[in-house]
Order: sequence, then C-alpha cells, then structure tokens
Amino acid sequence: MQIGTLGAARRYPVKSLRGEPLDSAQVDPSGVRGDRTSALFVRSGNPRVGKTYRGKEDDRLHLLDDSHAAREAAAARGVELELRLGDRFFDDAPISLLVDRWLDGLSRHLGYRVEWERFRPNFFVRADDGFAGTENDLINAELSLGTVKLRVRSPIQRCVTPTYHLKGEPSDPRVLRFIAQERNACMGIYCDVIEPGIVRTGEPLSRD
Repeated sequence: MQIGTLGAARRYPVKSLRGEPLDSAQVDPSGVRGDRTSALFVRSGNPRVGKTYRGKEDDRLHLLDDSHAAREAAAARGVELELRLGDRFFDDAPISLLVDRWLDGLSRHLGYRVEWERFRPNFFVRADDGFAGTENDLINAELSLGTVKLRVRSPIQRCVTPTYHLKGEPSDPRVLRFIAQERNACMGIYCDVIEPGIVRTGEPLSRD
C-alpha cells in the first residue's frame, strides 16, 4: 500500500540546532548519515549539568546552525556548554517521519497551516489521496522508502518545541495544547532501520 511520496528530507548535525535540507540521504543502520552526531551538553549555569541543552532550555536554539553561536548565546544566559562529537544523540529511535495529513486537524484548529519543520522530522511525506492511516495504525509496520526499509517503533510524543516559531516570532502554545488534548500528545512516528540504503525526494513511501 502506497502511503505517499517523500516531500523533504532533513538531518540535524547538532542536536537541537537548525536542520539541513537534503535532496537525497544515505540511511545507515544508525540513521541518516550525519544526523545528530554532535550535541551541546551543559557544564554549568543550568540544572541540566551533564545533560543535553535543548529547545526547552532556549527557545531560539532552532534558529542557529553553528555550535559556536549556540555556545555564545548560552553564555549570554550564564550557561556554559561543551560540544560532544562522535555519537548519535537521538531522543529515542534513529529515524523520525511525519505525514502531512496528520497536521490537518491541527491546522484547521489553529486557522493556519502549521509548518512541518516545527516537528523536526528526518522525512516529511505528502500523503496520497487514499491514505487515511494514523500513527497508531502503523505501529510495527514495515515501510519502504527508496532502497531503505524501516520498521515503525512508536508514535512520537511531543514536548514544547513545536510551539516555537520558525523565524523566532512569538511561540504558539495552542500547538502543544491541541496535540495533547486531541492526539494523545503524539505527532509523527519513530522508525528503526532494517535495511540501509539511499532515499531521494519524490520517491514513494509504501507499507510492505
């Protein structure tokens, strides 16, 4: 069953900073190559000492794509950060995926089209007309995208980050409120890689 086509791909070289658009992506067993391979950790000045510094700590992090600029911004708040490299700093699973149709109810409720980029997926899929499945309908499903095969692990539970405006304008708390009340706090799916390969925008996403 075809779900849709890949509308966009992203990787996030530094966790919580701005994403990098990709026309094609090499997907390894550990996720999109180059995705979240570094992260900023708190050294002092914040209760999360020894833990990652996230959008919850600074709602402007997603506007930055340079770790040095992020460290300077944190220092202005009295927070000292260190950059750690060479690992994978995922919240849960290596791949995150969002289908545009899942945003429809949220967009209707808010009166504007909510940007998919707020949710920071690796893959954004434009649904075929006949697709009406939810995140829960896809749990444990095997998906094919390009030469890659994925297995859906779970829906993604959301925090405050999707409320942040992509250009730094005031946040919209109604985003998270609707997701919590109407979607059991979930938007999008986490996936594991069962066959690595290459994906390109415009390629179909199908359920095997």
